[in-house]
Amino acid sequence: MNDPAPAAPSRWEAQRSFDELGRPLRDLTFCVVDLETTGGSARAGSMITEIGAVKVRGGEVLGEFQTLVNPHTRIPAFIAVLTGITNSMVADAPPIESALPAFLEFAQGTVLVAHNAPFDVGFLQHFAAEQARPWPRFEVVDTARLARRVITRDDAPNCKLSSLAVLFGATTTPNHRALSDARATVDVLHGLLGRLGGLGVHTLEELQTFSAKVSAAQRRKRHLAEPLPHAPGVYLFRDERSRVLYVGTSRDLRTRVRTYFTASETRSRMGEMVRLAETVTGLECATPLEAQVRELRLIAEHKPKYNRRSRFPEKVHFLKLTREPWPRLSLVRRVLDDDADYLGPFSSRKAAERCLAALHDTFPVRQCSDRLAREPSRSPCVLAEMGRCLSPCDGSTDAATYAAVVARLRDSLLRRPDEVVETINLRMAGLAADERFEEAGVHRDRLAAFIRAAARTQRLSALTRCPEVVAARREDDGRWAVHVVRHGRLAAAGVIPPGADAHEYVAQLRASAETVLPAPGPVPAATAEETEKVLRWLESEGVRLVDVTGEWTCPVGGARRHLALHDAAAESRTSLVPFDDRRSLAPVHQPTR
Repeated sequence: MNDPAPAAPSRWEAQRSFDELGRPLRDLTFCVVDLETTGGSARAGSMITEIGAVKVRGGEVLGEFQTLVNPHTRIPAFIAVLTGITNSMVADAPPIESALPAFLEFAQGTVLVAHNAPFDVGFLQHFAAEQARPWPRFEVVDTARLARRVITRDDAPNCKLSSLAVLFGATTTPNHRALSDARATVDVLHGLLGRLGGLGVHTLEELQTFSAKVSAAQRRKRHLAEPLPHAPGVYLFRDERSRVLYVGTSRDLRTRVRTYFTASETRSRMGEMVRLAETVTGLECATPLEAQVRELRLIAEHKPKYNRRSRFPEKVHFLKLTREPWPRLSLVRRVLDDDADYLGPFSSRKAAERCLAALHDTFPVRQCSDRLAREPSRSPCVLAEMGRCLSPCDGSTDAATYAAVVARLRDSLLRRPDEVVETINLRMAGLAADERFEEAGVHRDRLAAFIRAAARTQRLSALTRCPEVVAARREDDGRWAVHVVRHGRLAAAGVIPPGADAHEYVAQLRASAETVLPAPGPVPAATAEETEKVLRWLESEGVRLVDVTGEWTCPVGGARRHLALHDAAAESRTSLVPFDDRRSLAPVHQPTR
């Protein structure tokens, strides 16, 4: 008599086994995709100009997909410089209505992979929705997100695609063309999967849920959070010698600090910091804005090892338009009370030098550092012979002509940047037309540095000129938060108690506020970062101005109106995901249609 055949597993048993085992990565087909676009936001009108994709399984390339896409709009000069894709190249290319279905057919049944996937997949989903085309239920792997979980600063300086391509020895160098970047991302994917395999990650399910493990010693320190209140404030981790290791801020001190001792905290450096920590101190604040400002000030004071940002606010640079017989631009480290005009602050010397070059490209003021007499006294320099300097040193220009150029330069710094923008845009367009993209890229970076610096200076200066701004906003709990700002510095913060007289409370808060004296420069009374945090709160929804002493105004034709375009360009170039978690990579200034 034959033994009975084994019974087939039930559907429930088969499903349980599948979930337990997961889908081996080596058996999956991945479609690695990259896009080139005209800007950073599809919702704001940016279009796709190129799609590139590579289909791989088990380390083997199964196929490639590449097409230019006609965006039916002009490609901005700086985007052409970045990608090498010009208007003439896409003139005969298929529109997105044809390119998207072709790509979706190529990618059918695969796991989508992209570096900074929310950007690429977001564009594809947007145009699928515009075409009323059902979006396939793709599972998505983001190599940038994976990299920040397994790559340390000892491995690579950041998680840009270019840096990871070098780390993993990619056979293709990323160059902002879709297929090349997709090929490089394939090698990065394989390098990351190799590292993750050594950590026991072998299935898609394990890949999607992978996070750094929290040690038992880290979990045992959860009691350090218990004395802290459920209130907004600042927390300081200290070691056994009471040295500050890390400063942070939260709307709920106890809840936030407890996450450092659980699986919610996956940053390796934070694990190291927690191992050294012996105490946690909390400083309760009246409002979240006060907590953010106190955090900045404490970081600057203690310079904690495990804080990466805001430790050295004094390390900044300014551009100075001097006041002398023949004014010039100078790179300086601090602002003096000398009646000169200043642009900044710049957090890096490189950004300041790029901005300086943009201004010298537009205005032929002298670049020598000597003090010149009013009368000609020497022979011209090389820049004068090249036509890049008016050359007051040899009498090639008179005081009135030179002063007129300086006046235009000052106007560009303080009010209207249009002359710089138009001059450099024309130069970029000419270089791009000649396919001299590398040279045009230099001018693009110079222009972006100037626009950001001018917008920042105009915005900061507008607030720091005001002796006092008092503003209030109703918070989520129904109470009114009040802030007193003096010369750009937060001087007092409070919340009006229930039933209290609002006018009397505000008057008392103003009377007890810190005394802040005016000083020269765009950020005389606080760091630029503090003043910008105050500005973001003042500009947030629901804020009411109680009183303004002085004039708080920005020029209508100022640099800020040019920021949207440059921020969109920067977003389109960005494949960097910082090692620290961020909630959003979206630009602050969204481009408009």
